[in-house]
Amino acid sequence: MKQNILFTFIITALLISASACNQKKAANTEQQKPNVIIILSDDAGYADYGAYGGTQIPTPNVDSLIASGVKFTNAYVSASVCAPSRAGLLTGRYQQRFGFENNMSGEPAEGFTREDMGMDPKENTFGDEMRANGYRTMAIGKWHLGDQAKHFPLNRGFDEFFGFVGGHRSFFPIKNNITEEEKIHDNKRIFPEDSVGYLTDLWTDKAISFIKKKADKPFFIYLAYNAVHTPVDAKKEWWDKFSNIPDSGRRAYAALMASLDENIGRLRQTLKEQNLDDNTLILFLNDNGGATTNFSDNGPLRGMKGSVWEGGVRVAMSMVWKNKLPQNAVYEQPVNSLDFLPTALAAANGKQTGKNPLDGKNLIPFITNQQKEAPHDALYWRRGIAAGIREGNWKLIRVESNPILLFDLSKDLSETNNLAKEHPDVVKHLLDKLANWEKGLSKPHWGSSYGPKNMIMKHRMETVGRDMERMYP
Repeated sequence: MKQNILFTFIITALLISASACNQKKAANTEQQKPNVIIILSDDAGYADYGAYGGTQIPTPNVDSLIASGVKFTNAYVSASVCAPSRAGLLTGRYQQRFGFENNMSGEPAEGFTREDMGMDPKENTFGDEMRANGYRTMAIGKWHLGDQAKHFPLNRGFDEFFGFVGGHRSFFPIKNNITEEEKIHDNKRIFPEDSVGYLTDLWTDKAISFIKKKADKPFFIYLAYNAVHTPVDAKKEWWDKFSNIPDSGRRAYAALMASLDENIGRLRQTLKEQNLDDNTLILFLNDNGGATTNFSDNGPLRGMKGSVWEGGVRVAMSMVWKNKLPQNAVYEQPVNSLDFLPTALAAANGKQTGKNPLDGKNLIPFITNQQKEAPHDALYWRRGIAAGIREGNWKLIRVESNPILLFDLSKDLSETNNLAKEHPDVVKHLLDKLANWEKGLSKPHWGSSYGPKNMIMKHRMETVGRDMERMYP
């Protein structure tokens, strides 16, 4: 009898020990997955980062970040305005496939209501996918993807949310008449406005706090700064440092940019202090081209936010993953913000759980030269009556009632020489390809507050120069 009891005790002890080992092994496997951080800037000018040619506003931390990994010189977003660009980024799919074609300032289309204005709940988000693959998930900052409960970040794959659901708000505390879209949510409670500091600092503080939490799971942070979107609210310390800039609007913008840069430096320093720098994939992106209203500079790129010109859709972008991706590297093939999700899943050795096929591509084998061809056969854009396609170096813009525009970007980055008449075969090929892509899209679930005339005028060849471009926001 004693021998049976002893035998049972030994077997039980061995089983408990094996179970503990398996649990520890599983925890170690989770920790080996890289942490993932998306850093998203808002409405920044293409030429306002030093790494992309900027000289007036020092951005040492962003430049250092980009130099630590891969700089993309032909990087695009899937939309030229804030909300649809974010919907594409967070789903890895062209947002027009689920009707998210415009900012949410217009009226619902027939068959839809205001409750439908947001990122379709049938679409899996970055948060959904990363959480399903063993990650703690947090969204910070600007949401702008719907203000109904079904669109709220905590219901869209994020364990935690600290930010506001609208498209913009003051960087300072709002004392009177704050709207629902401007209120800052701390998960399910409203963060008191009298506790609000300068928003760019506040978002970074929250990200640092989340990073410092000790947990067995890796983390995913979607850090969506509202800098450098309007209002151009400058901190006094940065305003004072840019006294050399005579234009007050540009000076305030420089202060916003400098604060953003400082906070990105704080974030990276925290990763180093927490010994997480080696095992964190950082995905850096701007959400669309520089805006017509915030004194940004798109440098040689024609057009601005809201247009299919390069200045509306070409952006600064970088990927950093120490010892896994090359450092101080340049990748020149066209890529898209839609590529972030499949790249992060591949880095995590994860699997897509959503049923809808992704439009983005895992960029790691292309960056590391395992695959020589371009990641994408073509890239596409459409917002209302304006659409575009890039295939190789050819870029075509199609706007209702305007002449077709065709450019060779390898020779004409500023899109000044329309080659449509000289290359009718290329025009036909690209128009057919664009039309075929559009067959897979849904009709927009809501319209835009800007009428078609705005789109027509901003895409005319005679609309030249920043002063004219700013006439059509």
